[in-house]
Amino acid sequence: IYTTNTCAYCGMVKKYLGNKGHEFEEINIDQQPHKQQEALEISGALTVPVTVVTKEDDSQSVIVGWNLSQLAPALG
Repeated sequence: IYTTNTCAYCGMVKKYLGNKGHEFEEINIDQQPHKQQEALEISGALTVPVTVVTKEDDSQSVIVGWNLSQLAPALG
């Protein structure tokens, strides 16, 4: 999940993932500004959070923002 220090929705996604027992790697682009371009290329958006869900078959879903209607099904 790509985040920033001031993003309220980032905290909501992290809390949701944690409550559901999903492990995740956080990439804070305030602390790692070189990762901002990577987040943009993945999502096509200049906003966070960008959550990348990788499934067992290595397929990926990209969810931009706090979008539970996309996040919950992506997690399966």
